[in-house]
Amino acid sequence: MNSHDDFDDPRRQWLVRALAAGWFGAALPQAMAQGLNIFGSKPAKLPPGQSIYGITGDVRVNNIPATLSTTIKPGDTVQTGKSSEAIFVVNTHAMILRGDSKLEIESPSTAPDTSVTGYVIGGLRMLTGKLLSVSRNSPMSVKTSASTIGIRGTGFYIESDPDLTYFCTCYGSTVVQANDDPESREEVVARHHDRPLYIVKDAAKGKNIRSAPFVNHTDQELALIETLVGRTSPFVFSKDSYTGPRRSY
Repeated sequence: MNSHDDFDDPRRQWLVRALAAGWFGAALPQAMAQGLNIFGSKPAKLPPGQSIYGITGDVRVNNIPATLSTTIKPGDTVQTGKSSEAIFVVNTHAMILRGDSKLEIESPSTAPDTSVTGYVIGGLRMLTGKLLSVSRNSPMSVKTSASTIGIRGTGFYIESDPDLTYFCTCYGSTVVQANDDPESREEVVARHHDRPLYIVKDAAKGKNIRSAPFVNHTDQELALIETLVGRTSPFVFSKDSYTGPRRSY
């Protein structure tokens, strides 16, 4: 699992600053807009019926190339290619799916409300890659090959590899469980990235959850996606700051 390499790429630094500032469309030089495939608008709550705020590179929904008019709903699979990214909303959840990622959005066990404004997520299955997400008052679970995480209205960041999961409770409360070890379970209540974790598959019983550093996501990105669902993040950060805290645990 990479730590800072993808995140510290200069293209991604420029992109995060542009997202936070709302530099899109006509405000971008035409070649830059076409090269990054960004055609969004100044950050604001998305109107009913619109799922995708921005796409970069190769983004597919149910294996069909996505555009800004594509609808994303429970039951769909969202996949990104190398150096690609999707920023989108499903109901009260807003997400940034990084490159080389595959995410299944699960439907609820009961019959869902199929209206565009009523899509309810039953859970997320992170098959591979990296995801930043925010939600409120919408309990669900996030599953990887190594972990099952209960979300209780939270901002979180997750990286999923076959034998290792990285998970940061950015704010809110979560319950983290190693899939193969019921004794490895931890409840996390965080205000500001307080307890990032690794969940592994090959340690002794009760030892499959370990402390981790803060990597690969920023407060600016959290603020952006909260804005897309009409909310604000629960903490204040410097307008000109790019990187989040790089903590050691």
